[in-house]
Amino acid sequence: MSRLRAFELCRYYRRGPQEVRAVDNVSLDIRRGEFLAIVGSSGSGKSTMLNLLAGLDTPTSGRIEVDGTALNSLSRRELSSYRAKQVGMVFQSFNLVAHHTALKNVELALFFNDTPARERRLLASHMLERLGLTNRMDHKPADLSGGEQQRVAMARALVKKPSILFADEPTGNLDHENTEQIGQMLTELNGQGQTIIMATHDLELARRYAHRTVRMNYGRLIEAPQLPDRGEKSQ
Repeated sequence: MSRLRAFELCRYYRRGPQEVRAVDNVSLDIRRGEFLAIVGSSGSGKSTMLNLLAGLDTPTSGRIEVDGTALNSLSRRELSSYRAKQVGMVFQSFNLVAHHTALKNVELALFFNDTPARERRLLASHMLERLGLTNRMDHKPADLSGGEQQRVAMARALVKKPSILFADEPTGNLDHENTEQIGQMLTELNGQGQTIIMATHDLELARRYAHRTVRMNYGRLIEAPQLPDRGEKSQ
């Protein structure tokens, strides 16, 4: 995938008699290999924006293009394929299956890709090793620290080799030490060519690690610097 673009993107919904404009006329251009941070407080629309870009939610109006192809022009099967093959998602709450080991949790990401069982296990093992969890593969989430659980969640998102890694508040439930570890890990992944789009409330974290930081408030972009030259940061 060469580029992800949003054009006049809106996502409105109703809460009783009130219309909530979670994302309101947002346009954004994200290039391959970029590390973009979308920053805002709770309710700013950053997570909704992330879900729209990942194809997990449908815009009320506007469009999202992936390498020139509009997501809203895709069939349900094609959209599912986009999510399965091109999108990796990391959540603040980890979303690990409690009764599965770390290895099995990562394997699950490959289950719907028709990856053979033996290959699933091999790929999952390699990814957990890459993220420093060689000795924790047989542990269930309850036996892992918060930082370890987040790394398992990251391994699950990365094992299918997505074009884009979406991270929604990936350090929100972590202490300072683990926050730094996850931030450095995202930087290393980006340095290897991984496109990363992170939603966070932590402006300092965003400015430390991302190439570019855009800010949202009440569904609108209030600060959106242009694409920087490669390797530079623009906040």
